[in-house]
Amino acid sequence: MIEPMWIWGALGLVLLGVEIATGTFYVLWFGVAALCVTIAMWLFPNMPNAMQYAMFAALSLGSLAIWRLNYKKTSTDSRVGQSQGEEIGRIGTVIKTCSATQSGKIHFTQGVMGSREWVAVSNETIETGCNAKVVAVEGNELRIVKC
Repeated sequence: MIEPMWIWGALGLVLLGVEIATGTFYVLWFGVAALCVTIAMWLFPNMPNAMQYAMFAALSLGSLAIWRLNYKKTSTDSRVGQSQGEEIGRIGTVIKTCSATQSGKIHFTQGVMGSREWVAVSNETIETGCNAKVVAVEGNELRIVKC
């Protein structure tokens, strides 16, 4: 029969493999807990089954709870493939007048998020040919202010 230490070790490695495949950070703590039980079984080979299960439950749920309390999500929106805030502060030339009631267009010499021309919105009237600075990204439009 296989020793419990090897079963816990295999379970820990399988759980870590699942974590690598999914990348959720939730399964990680269960895998680490199983490996900790493996070490405990190596140190104390006659540990009762109930103690093993209790240790696994306490370590996995405790570490998961501590991680969840300290985990801070950096952003609530999904910006896949975009640098965080790199476009803010860029200066471009308005090629279609924009105002509080009408969207315009802005042109950049270097592409911003993959394009040189963007729909622009502004709280003030900015005439064609004026330079403007990006202050925010709102959906697929850039909020600009006059330079």
